[in-house]
Amino acid sequence: MRPAIRIRVIPPAATRRADFERFARRFLTRLHSSAYQLCRDWHLAQDLAQTTLTKLFQSWDRASYSDNLPAYAQKILLRVYLDHRRRRSSTETASGSFREPAYEINPDLRLDLLGAMSRLPARDRTIVALRYFADHSVEQVAEELGVPVNVVKSQTRRSLIKLRQILGGDRPAIVA
Repeated sequence: MRPAIRIRVIPPAATRRADFERFARRFLTRLHSSAYQLCRDWHLAQDLAQTTLTKLFQSWDRASYSDNLPAYAQKILLRVYLDHRRRRSSTETASGSFREPAYEINPDLRLDLLGAMSRLPARDRTIVALRYFADHSVEQVAEELGVPVNVVKSQTRRSLIKLRQILGGDRPAIVA
């Protein structure tokens, strides 16, 4: 006697997608609650639940035949949580507040500076922008532009002198 062959009929993609969406709608709250119980952070719990659903969707063809699909999803959630905990970034915490310093600069002053910079040659404008707006070191600017460090230093000095001349004496605080 030959063993019975089990044939699994795979439904069309639209049906599989609808089945997954139905499952996700039904169990998202439960997954989110379980994730919160694991991490005690609502935002991280949302991320974990979404990642769990993403992983579940990627293996939906196999997972949909599970005897206990909610338990299968819970197992994925646990693994996602443990993966998150293993990552170095998961131990980072925010220290203090994230307030920007209060700048007392007039918006017109910024427009004047941008107008003056537009009158600089392209390379000078690039050096000033990288040094003072992107906060790059002299060495980083030299490497990015493929020029020696001394060229960056001298061009920066000349560019600041030109900006002071263009802006005149009434705006010394900009390029002090």
